Amino acid sequence: MSLQSWLNRIWYDGASPPGWLLPLSLTYGAMAAARRYMYAKHLRKSTQVSLPVVVVGNLSVGGTGKTPLVCWLVARLTDLGFKPGVVTRGYGGSSGKVRLLQLSDDPNVVGDESILLARRTGAPVAIGRDRPAASQLLVNAGCDVVVSDDGLQHYALARDCEIVVIDGDRRFGNGWLLPAGPLREPPARLAAADAVVVNGGRALLDGALSMRLEAKSAMGLIGGGAKALGEFAGHSVHAVAGIGNPERFFNMLRAHGIEVTGHPLPDHARLKAADISFADRRPVLMTEKDAVKCGRIAGPQHWYVPVTASFDGGESKTLLDIVTQAIYRRVARA
Repeated sequence: MSLQSWLNRIWYDGASPPGWLLPLSLTYGAMAAARRYMYAKHLRKSTQVSLPVVVVGNLSVGGTGKTPLVCWLVARLTDLGFKPGVVTRGYGGSSGKVRLLQLSDDPNVVGDESILLARRTGAPVAIGRDRPAASQLLVNAGCDVVVSDDGLQHYALARDCEIVVIDGDRRFGNGWLLPAGPLREPPARLAAADAVVVNGGRALLDGALSMRLEAKSAMGLIGGGAKALGEFAGHSVHAVAGIGNPERFFNMLRAHGIEVTGHPLPDHARLKAADISFADRRPVLMTEKDAVKCGRIAGPQHWYVPVTASFDGGESKTLLDIVTQAIYRRVARA
C-alpha cells in the first residue's frame, strides 16, 4: 500500500489515525494558527501588489476543483473587460523560481497545473514560491487583476477577495489537521472567506454556493480530434488520473455509461509511457492535467477529458458579483 493510499484510508475511509499522528496534528495546528495571527496583527508583513488579488484556495490538501474554478473566473472577468493574470506555485514542477510561463515550457519544470491554466485561459501565468514577486510579473505584463490558484494559506501575498472551494463528496475528511487528517486549517476558517463554493454539493453551511464539474467530450492527444463522451458509453476503457481525488474522475466517466478500469496515480505524478500503456489497447482516458505531460509518449488510443465549472441558477452571478465588488473596492482605494 502506498503512503497516499494509507493516508486516504485514515483521512476519508474511517480508519482511526495512529496515536503518534495526533500530537503532530496538534503541533501543526498551533503553528498554522500562530502564523496566521502574526500576519493578522502585522507582526509579519503581507505584500500588497498594485492590483486587486483574488485567491481561490481550499482548506484541505488534494483536489477540490479550484483550478477549473480559476479557469471559469478568468473567463468571466475577461468577458467583463478585465485583463486577469494567474499566479500559482507551480506544484509538481522542479523549478521554484519566479517566472512568466511560456506555453513551450516543460510541465515537469513549471508544473502541470501551470501549463493547463495557460492553455485553458489564454491569460498570462506567473509561477514561483515567492507569490508577491510572481504577482509583480503580472503587473509588469499589463494585467489589471491577479487570480491566485491556491495560496489561501500563503499570507505573504495580501488579498482582496478569498474564495474557498470544498469537495462536496470528501468534505473535511475526518476533521483532523495534517498529518492525521487532510486539513490545512480548521473549518472555522471559512468564516473569514468572501465566498465558499462546494464542488458537487451544498449541504455544508448557509450561504455556500454549489458548483459542479461538467465533461462533455474527449480530446485526442494525437491530432487533437474531439469525440463525445457518449461515444464511449457501453465500452471498456482505461482511465488514468494523477490528481488529488482520482475517484471523482473515474466516477464522472462511469456516469456517462463508460466501463472504467481505474489507474489512480499520485497527485502531480511524473508520467512515464508505462503509466499510460496497456497491452489490450483499449482507449485510455485521462485528465487534462495529466495530458499536458504526455504529449511525447501518447498514441492514437490516448484521450483527455477537459472539465468546466458550472453553476445553477443565479449562483454564478452571485459569485461574480462578490469578486467584482472586491475588485472595485480595491480600485477605489488606490
